[in-house]
Amino acid sequence: MKKTNFLLLLFFPLNALVLHAQNDDLLSLLGDELTTDYVIATFKTTRIVNGHSIENVGEGVLDFKISHRFGPVRNGLYDVFGLDDATIRIGLDYGINDRLMVGVGRGGREKVIDGFAKYKLLRQSTGKRNMPITLSLLTNMEVKTVRFADQERDNKFTDRLFFANQLLIGRKFGEHFSLQIMPTHVHRNLTTTRDDKNDVFAVGAAGRIKLSRRVTVNAEYYYVPEGQVATPYANCLALGFEIETGGHVFQLHFTNTSFMNYSGFITQTAEDWFFNNGGGKLMSGARFGFNISRVFTLKKPKGFE
Repeated sequence: MKKTNFLLLLFFPLNALVLHAQNDDLLSLLGDELTTDYVIATFKTTRIVNGHSIENVGEGVLDFKISHRFGPVRNGLYDVFGLDDATIRIGLDYGINDRLMVGVGRGGREKVIDGFAKYKLLRQSTGKRNMPITLSLLTNMEVKTVRFADQERDNKFTDRLFFANQLLIGRKFGEHFSLQIMPTHVHRNLTTTRDDKNDVFAVGAAGRIKLSRRVTVNAEYYYVPEGQVATPYANCLALGFEIETGGHVFQLHFTNTSFMNYSGFITQTAEDWFFNNGGGKLMSGARFGFNISRVFTLKKPKGFE
């Protein structure tokens, strides 16, 4: 008995050490599986101002959007700094799953009906899976239902179609700053003049600075290299604030475009924020606008039925 007890006392610490080491290995393996942390809230909503952000709505979530763009502020009190002149777009976005969302909308400017699909290819993450950026692919189609300017021309339905394809490359740098780059291609089946290119390539850049838990500053700029758009146009610039209040997100901003569709604000923006009218007088093409987003959960996430 004494010999048996001695052996038990001898091997017990060894067994304990082996079991402890095995537990550490198991915990380490489990830890490796759980240390992939995905970055969230690079932007507060699916739009920055006019264009898309890398964000998607969640699976089963419907995002109802109302957007307004008013007239230029340069007329002052005569038209209440542009508030007498309003263009509106109403849209619905829906999350198919955590990577894919689709949407449709209708805008008053040129009576455009637009639809899109956005798929998140990569997600910024740290830990076991280290990915420095989030990458999304957006494809967009527009139908301009406004009457053709030349009714005598042989007008076809395909002349109403416009397309846009975009890579959304974003990164969240810490808690307070996010940056996004947007290489963009716009195809126009019908152009204003023969000198206008059907295919227009542009690059956008956008940023977000977080001021508080609910308030951010957003900026967005699209640059179109010369030689693609012959009709008068200007690069689109937008600056504004974003305010989150529960289920709503309010975006208040100034921009130099009244268009809220890709072919519009990239190729048809006509006035810069500040420009010379030809008579030596400095004019402004800036105008006030806002987006309102309200989300509704139509499908409960798995595990919450």
